[in-house]
Amino acid sequence: MKTIGIPSNLHTKETVRILVVEDEYILAINLQETLESLGYTVLDIADTAQGAIAKASELSPNLILMDIRLRGEMDGIQAAEQIWDNLQIPAIYVTGHSDKSTVERATLTSPFGYILKPIKEQELYVAIQTALNRYDREQFLSSILQGMGDGVIVVDLQLSIKYLNQVAEALTGWRWNEAKGRMLTDVFKLIDEQTQIPTQNSIIAALQQETTIYLGSRILLVARDGTTIPVADSATPLRNNSGVITGAVLVFRDDTQRRLNEERNIATERAQQLEIQVAELQRLNHLKEDFLATISHEMRTPLSNIKMAISTLENLLDRQGILNSSTPSPSESVARYLTILREQCEQELDLVDNLLYMRMIDADVYPLELTSIQLQTWLPHVAEYFEERAGVRQQTLQLSIPPNLPPLITDLASLTEIVSELLNNACKFTPPDEQIRVNVWVINTTKSLINKDAESGVLDNIQSYLQITISNSGVIIPNKEQSRIFEPFYRIPQSDRWQHGGTGLGLALLKKLVEYLQGTIEVTSSQGWTTFTVQLPLSLSE
Repeated sequence: MKTIGIPSNLHTKETVRILVVEDEYILAINLQETLESLGYTVLDIADTAQGAIAKASELSPNLILMDIRLRGEMDGIQAAEQIWDNLQIPAIYVTGHSDKSTVERATLTSPFGYILKPIKEQELYVAIQTALNRYDREQFLSSILQGMGDGVIVVDLQLSIKYLNQVAEALTGWRWNEAKGRMLTDVFKLIDEQTQIPTQNSIIAALQQETTIYLGSRILLVARDGTTIPVADSATPLRNNSGVITGAVLVFRDDTQRRLNEERNIATERAQQLEIQVAELQRLNHLKEDFLATISHEMRTPLSNIKMAISTLENLLDRQGILNSSTPSPSESVARYLTILREQCEQELDLVDNLLYMRMIDADVYPLELTSIQLQTWLPHVAEYFEERAGVRQQTLQLSIPPNLPPLITDLASLTEIVSELLNNACKFTPPDEQIRVNVWVINTTKSLINKDAESGVLDNIQSYLQITISNSGVIIPNKEQSRIFEPFYRIPQSDRWQHGGTGLGLALLKKLVEYLQGTIEVTSSQGWTTFTVQLPLSLSE
């Protein structure tokens, strides 16, 4: 399936402002043009790490695209780390270097993305949206932690402090920027209320016993200024998706006004909630770093390099006059083989992209950007290219769209992918002198809801859907094959689909996209017509 470019007029509700850090001027300009064509705003371009830090502080971008290798003593990894520590601005590394040491250094800074050159527009869009979604989720979780009524301290296996919320700052007397990286025993000192003897921290016991541990009764926290506060706390190990303990979280509060038993119950509940939230964040990070990095680097990068090598070879042969030689036989053979190489390379790139998108949808991390779409004006624009293509193939393409359709609230990029893929298949498999028809209308369905306040106890809830049908004549899909055409890599036996190429994932990805948009897709084939019917809700539910 061919990748559908993101429309240039697609904008977010609040324009995303991006700072580009690239020391190669031509690449920086090309990257700026690509970003602006995707609807983003490029605030400025910096070519050094020091310049990037200064411009980030001055312009406050939403995101930074950071080249790793920069002129000067400081590289992009150091700049991104300093910007994150001081300004909390996420960065995506853009580089042509994928050696192990560079990747390991970049990973230590917990980047929000890693893109290898040459950059593909769709890959850049997915990386930016993924980074922004991850940043929003992390900020959301951070605001939850900061808003909690309890003190929260997170440590690693060496008891080095990794997080401290505002309540913990107030109770311990330590600011977060001062406590970061210090040992827990320097910041969170506990003594027995009666003996005034230091007592073991519950986090240490939790890590040793690999379970939740509660602080004993009559325990005092010694603040930084020497004052003491009666506290109750619980410590819980943190585990990654493999069940391996990576650290622990301590939840505590001033116990002056509450009974210890009541506080234990509250602390337990909040510690469990915090563990679930942190585990979810770790799951998403693990998914992004393991899957996206592996697929993109191990599969996509070699193919991108092959494609670039083909283009370079074409340019060299063209400059030597081989491709345009008056001698037909050798030059035509070279051009033909180069065309085969390019087509096969692009087909494999499409396969990798489709597998990547399907995995993102399955993992519920595929980016959606809702916008209001007027199909009566949008769909003819999308069909314009296919009308020309149908005319060349002696096919007839007809559109039937009511002028008063209500707006459709959905993801424009996904909808474009769905409609374009169906039209592309229709043009590909419709014989000459046959017809392709596109029809759109609104349908209403009634859903029964239980309502105890109503006399009958049942209410009818009317839901509206937009139905799009794309039909083509002259092609029949056998009944036994119709239920399988949405399976990955499935092709109808003894059909001519093999001569049209493709990855065999087009309709499988299409079905996943439709369902991700909370819709349905069906196929019928009879009396000389094959029809694909897509139903989408007028507005996506939560």
